Amino acid sequence: MPNIQSFNAQRARSYLFRLPLFTRVMLAVMVACGLAGLQSAWDIRQWGALIPNELGITTMYRINTFPFIHQNLLHALFNILALAPLLERFETEFGTLTSLALFIGPLTTIPALVYVFVERFLLKANVAVMGASLWVFLLLGMEGVRTYKTNPYLVIGTYHVPTWTTPLFMVLVVEALIPGTSFLGHLCAVGTGYLFGLGYLKILAPPEWILREIETRLNLLGRLPHYVSVDQKTYGRFGVLPSAAPNSSSTPMSIIGSTQPPPRAGPAMPRLLSTILTLRRDPRLLKLPPYLSLLCIVVGVVWLLLLPLDDYSRRTYISENALLPGQVHTYFGGSDQNVLRAYRHEVDALREKGNVGINDGLEDILKGIGLKVGRQNYTYRSAGSTYAGENVYAILQAPRGDATEAIVLVAAWTNVRDELNRNGVALALTLARYFKRWSLWSKDIILVFPPDSRAGIQAWVDAYHDAHDPASVASLPIKSGLLQGAVAIDYPHDSRFEGVHIVYDGVNGQLPNLDLINSVNNIANGQMGMHSFIQEKFGHSDRYNDRLKTMLRGMMNQGLGYAAGPHSSFIPYHVDAVTLQPVGHGWHDEMGLGRLVEGTFRSLNNLLEHLHQSFFFYLLIHKDRFVSIGTYLPSAMLIAANFTIMAILMWVKSGYRDGDASGSAEASTADEKKGDAAKTPSVQPAAERELYLPLGIVVTCHFLGALPLFIFTHTPSHLLAPFFLIFTFFSTAIPPLIPRIATLTSSRPLTLQQLYLLKSFSLLLLGMFLSSLATLNFSLAFLVGLFSTPLSFARPWPENTPARIAYWALLSAVSPTSVILVATGAYAVVSGSLNLSLSTSLSPNTAVPALFAALEHVLREAAFAWDVWGLYVPLVVWCVWWPAWLVGSVVTLGQPGTAAAKKVKSA
Repeated sequence: MPNIQSFNAQRARSYLFRLPLFTRVMLAVMVACGLAGLQSAWDIRQWGALIPNELGITTMYRINTFPFIHQNLLHALFNILALAPLLERFETEFGTLTSLALFIGPLTTIPALVYVFVERFLLKANVAVMGASLWVFLLLGMEGVRTYKTNPYLVIGTYHVPTWTTPLFMVLVVEALIPGTSFLGHLCAVGTGYLFGLGYLKILAPPEWILREIETRLNLLGRLPHYVSVDQKTYGRFGVLPSAAPNSSSTPMSIIGSTQPPPRAGPAMPRLLSTILTLRRDPRLLKLPPYLSLLCIVVGVVWLLLLPLDDYSRRTYISENALLPGQVHTYFGGSDQNVLRAYRHEVDALREKGNVGINDGLEDILKGIGLKVGRQNYTYRSAGSTYAGENVYAILQAPRGDATEAIVLVAAWTNVRDELNRNGVALALTLARYFKRWSLWSKDIILVFPPDSRAGIQAWVDAYHDAHDPASVASLPIKSGLLQGAVAIDYPHDSRFEGVHIVYDGVNGQLPNLDLINSVNNIANGQMGMHSFIQEKFGHSDRYNDRLKTMLRGMMNQGLGYAAGPHSSFIPYHVDAVTLQPVGHGWHDEMGLGRLVEGTFRSLNNLLEHLHQSFFFYLLIHKDRFVSIGTYLPSAMLIAANFTIMAILMWVKSGYRDGDASGSAEASTADEKKGDAAKTPSVQPAAERELYLPLGIVVTCHFLGALPLFIFTHTPSHLLAPFFLIFTFFSTAIPPLIPRIATLTSSRPLTLQQLYLLKSFSLLLLGMFLSSLATLNFSLAFLVGLFSTPLSFARPWPENTPARIAYWALLSAVSPTSVILVATGAYAVVSGSLNLSLSTSLSPNTAVPALFAALEHVLREAAFAWDVWGLYVPLVVWCVWWPAWLVGSVVTLGQPGTAAAKKVKSA
């Protein structure tokens, strides 16, 4: 391989073009097999994979074909990147013919046969394997033996770790980090590599005299391009031997009985340290991070778009066996229909009364059933408005329980759309009367009737867990045990329905345990014979487009973090909850929904402990398919990593004189053009970093984020929209003012080094915040990171005013205020307050008031969510995203006051 000390882009390109023949052919075959796997006419994976139980005389070809076949293109890409340098090194040392004979022969068949023997006859299993990772770990095993001969131990503190164990450590790391890998297959490959490296399988290599005879008679060296001859095998590349071969720090293995003695090993560690230091000082490396950052962004977005595919998602399943969904017979129905009609008339009689009158009527009904009843007052204030009301709830004590656990049934008087939950309340009362007759309950059942689906249920849940403010929320007079689960009914219409819509999004993007959703799906689809839907995607075709839309809707709801129903208030307290909404027009009636609730409660009643086995972090792409956190998290982490990469680059560049390294890179390029290969690339003298002013500006910008956070959570609702427009103007005007204010403190304009440090500190904080947020609210971290990606490439434009203004315009287009305004317009269109149909003329007299009202509604809801639900999305927007955008705008508009500003070429 090319020497690291003389690495540059031209030599790297030359290295790729000069890959030896066998390596090229093997990589080309892998790519061809990967492309063949895209078609559906012939299943190449089923044909060529190494399946132990299907290996026979007629299918013995599988022990040679399985390394060429991969599960998908991404699998093939990673294996090719890992295999190419190892295989190229092997072929360069031992020749093309030797590589062909060994890799088509024993280096593939031996680990394959050992794997089949262990898997089929010892473990009695039939796990199919495919992919070139077997060759990767086999070659790593050989390299481990090679390294052990020259450097036996790796010293870590007072411990001496044998270097031959490195491949085994890598096997464990791959097994832990990458799902679906074959631990046994990799161990077989490493073991075979050890045997070849130690020379025990030396007899299987073809004799050297036979290879020379074949090469001479067929004139392979003259006919085949990039062919490696036997005479060129020891550190030779196509007839050219390096002059530094005798001093090489590596020892080639002699597994084919070569008569040439191996060269002596030189001092490996000093040369390695010298190489690293030289590489660190090479300014040409500074051109690589922007492309690496862009690659992280592109791969992160592509990764997300691949998630709806079958290869990256899984079918849902029940992890908690005690749930037993759909395994019991439900008896709700028959005469209970008449009871429901009677309670519906009671609800109709109460609909014209106030909150207290409604609760009086509900309390009489609940006491008539024989339940303990409690009431609770609450008063919330947000955005100049008051949200007050009274909750009424009842507790059905379990005949076979000890009041240590409970299940909650919620039927709010009005739903999230402020519709009267007429059938929902009547059905909950009917179920209360029905549950009272049964003696099978081992957990208490709590029925809660809040006046709305937003503030009332939040006050009740907070008070139940003693997390409320006594000044605004009253304590509960009676309680039960630990809440195991909750189900809310949202049934405002009177017509029959086709299926049930399961709403599961919680506050701040938290989700219930997947087992609860799967149980409801199982009971509805299997026992009740009704359809189930998620994310308002009705008529799901289970194809890529519908899966992607469902996933993106779920990500949008999770990123916004608002309460999607009464159930959302339970999830922050680790109480798994869902809301059931009958939808469509079909033959199911209230009795069907009642049996669904009964079946769900019977399953929760079986639990011996809290739901914990299944997933709490997931993305549902269909009611029967999901993506786990280990699969989707890398996409957000890659977006966050691009900010860290650029932050490190800015820190390195700020260490050069005048914060610029382009001069030294240009000097190095000039030296290479003159052919002076002996000279070391010139390095710009190091400069002391001025940290205090950039650090102070970044800290000030982040503290400044508390200003919009306070304004938009404490301003009266009728002033929110005007204040937001004023703040938008202020946010646009403040970036040009910050450099002028900084000039007053330092008596000179911001230097190029200080601008680099500004960007470095800001991006470092942004990457740290987003990577931490991704584990809590993946969707919010991904969305904020995606809108912030232009900040990675923001840089000063001292001599190019049009470019500076154009890039600032781009940053303004993706600023938090601009995104909120665009999202408000989209909300106005979707909600119907702004009509954009072709048949309706759109005039400023109608559009502006509609947008203004929509903006006020969005800001009022955000303030309510902050005050009542504890939503942290405003904190992320104003104290993380907006300060990062502010600093990026300052960097873009900055005009460095040093001579180095004239040489700025890239950030």
